Amino acid sequence: MLRGMRLLLGLLSILTLTACQRAESPVQEQQFIAFGTLISVTLYGVDDPLAQRAFRELEQSFHQMHRDWHAWEPGPLVELNRALATTGEAEVPGSILPLLVPAQRLSRASGGLFNPSMGGLFAVWGFHSDDPPQQPPSATAIQEQLIRTPSMADLQLDGAHLRTANRAVQLDFGAFAKGYAAQRGSELLRSLGIDNAIIAVAGDIHAIGTRGKRPWRIGVRHPRAPGVIAATDLGDGESISTSGDYERYFEADGKRYHHILDPRSGYPAAGVASVTVIARDGGTADASASALFVAGPQDWPRVARAMGVDQVMLVDTEGRVQLSPAMAERLHIEAEPAPPVQIRELP
Repeated sequence: MLRGMRLLLGLLSILTLTACQRAESPVQEQQFIAFGTLISVTLYGVDDPLAQRAFRELEQSFHQMHRDWHAWEPGPLVELNRALATTGEAEVPGSILPLLVPAQRLSRASGGLFNPSMGGLFAVWGFHSDDPPQQPPSATAIQEQLIRTPSMADLQLDGAHLRTANRAVQLDFGAFAKGYAAQRGSELLRSLGIDNAIIAVAGDIHAIGTRGKRPWRIGVRHPRAPGVIAATDLGDGESISTSGDYERYFEADGKRYHHILDPRSGYPAAGVASVTVIARDGGTADASASALFVAGPQDWPRVARAMGVDQVMLVDTEGRVQLSPAMAERLHIEAEPAPPVQIRELP
């Protein structure tokens, strides 16, 4: 419980909604916890009875997604992983099937830098726990995971029947599910007749409609200082996702170890503090932010092109900012003093 409170307090500032509120604006807001993080929902132009129904149904939906997609608490995904490890085949539950196909596609496009099949590596690091790790695993333990080389390409899906010859495959959708869930939540709101809202699942946000006559204004957390580093407007149906090394990490022997692991080395990806991606699809934005973080300051433009995203901001561990041309057109740097900014063309 204490860790949960610390997590909640820490996540309150991850991504700040910076739209100006006017006294006459009919705004309804609510927050709750799911996916181990803070969910913030803001509705515009919705009467109170409908707003309360929307908040109630959203919270129920997010809690159900949390149970269905959790990688280590008892539930459908844990059972699926157990079957793959023991028999190499299983029927995929209907709650997980919608994640599997796009996750395979995005993993292939990223060249395996986004790899939801390496849940075993996360477990070795201790990130499959509600308590933060205290020490990194041994080099031997990491190497044992790499030798087994789990990949989304190891999975063959026939309808709902899943097979794999690699028993090391253990699915963990942590780098994809929050963005996907934010978009799913917005679809639920639209089904209730709500056309102007924003859902923030920590660093993954999906917008529908506008906030009155203004677009939704989003601030991106500075990875190394209080406040935001940049801000942008989100259009109807757009998603923005940020992956940062400040989200889940521990320190040991004076070194910082974060949860965004490089599947090639088995260690936390180096050289990047945060990556922000804007895309039409929430899962694509989330997965791409993780993959580009792993790709690093030199190679991210190539991987972004391969994954079909063109709006990217990368902040390296020295505080320098790299922007794709499309992101540079819409993003405003808020940090003072302003960091060095470089525009990187996509190949």
